[in-house]
Amino acid sequence: MYGADPADSAEAERTAFRRAEKRYKLYKSLPPKSRKKPILNQADLSDVVDFHSVLESAESPEGIYKFNCPGFDRPVFCFRDRPGFYFIPSALTTKEQCHWIRQSLMSFPQPPNRTNLTALYGPLFDLFIAVQNKKILVEAESSVVSIGENKARSCKYSFSESSGDSCREEQGSCEPVAASVLLRKLRWSTLGLQFDWSQRNYDVSLPHNKIPKELCELAKEMAAPAMSAGEEFQPEAAIVNYFGPSDMLGGHLDDMEADWSKPIVSISLACKAIFLLGGKSREDIPIAMFLRSGDIVLMAGHARECFHGVPRIFTDDEHAEISGLMSQFSSEDDRCFMDYIKNSRININIRQVN
Repeated sequence: MYGADPADSAEAERTAFRRAEKRYKLYKSLPPKSRKKPILNQADLSDVVDFHSVLESAESPEGIYKFNCPGFDRPVFCFRDRPGFYFIPSALTTKEQCHWIRQSLMSFPQPPNRTNLTALYGPLFDLFIAVQNKKILVEAESSVVSIGENKARSCKYSFSESSGDSCREEQGSCEPVAASVLLRKLRWSTLGLQFDWSQRNYDVSLPHNKIPKELCELAKEMAAPAMSAGEEFQPEAAIVNYFGPSDMLGGHLDDMEADWSKPIVSISLACKAIFLLGGKSREDIPIAMFLRSGDIVLMAGHARECFHGVPRIFTDDEHAEISGLMSQFSSEDDRCFMDYIKNSRININIRQVN
């Protein structure tokens, strides 16, 4: 995932944030001399904040309070020692969650939006439709181009009919690869102004479409608790993260936007995850909390200076908590959606850049 894991040194291993990441991270081990499925570590989750339980409780736990936002029709919770952080549990209905899952898989990776696959394959149109039709990606056109004194092979790709999903990708080659394999390798897509990961800034020269109006309206509505009176959130860019079963998002800061007083609106979809909210230093002990499908988090002001990350998502039947979504994707036409969300998480982060 982007926001690279910071543990490249012994020093990083000793920080409070890194220790929390290791505590909750998914580890797999195989029983000795056994062909059974890997054993997943059973982390102690007793101190993970569960805002859905807080919502049902008569009193808020110590350090948490209910935020009063006039005119906002959903409950909002805050931490007393993390100003600028707002948690809106069950902000989206199941129907709304399903809609945004569909958009995240079918529309948001569409060019000119860039994804982590773009650098290797170029623009890929209708990836999810190709998965539904069990297609493979093949080299459609190839040529040799000169770059200074060197020559490089230029490949263009298109989806073609497939007899199955038996094709395998070979990194850096033009070998056929199943669309289903590519979907599982999808890790991010960018909407609106395009973010350049190598330069860590927004590249306004890159072709882009405006963020879909419907997503803008949702973000504006949900950003209300973090906005000053008379101000309106102006969505200009979004990053959609796609998490697989063993993925994590290492502790990082979202600090590339000009005005940190404006919130990042973060929408969680599909499998449940653990979110870590630290402080301004990696040495600050982070707060762990559950993020479920339909929850929305706002980070503005002071909270924008706090390290945060996602050390684990849950895909097992006991903890994934997606039965409501699965029932909505129960038809034969929705099988690909169902197969995807049962072991994946999607996170849509909407930002005001300027």
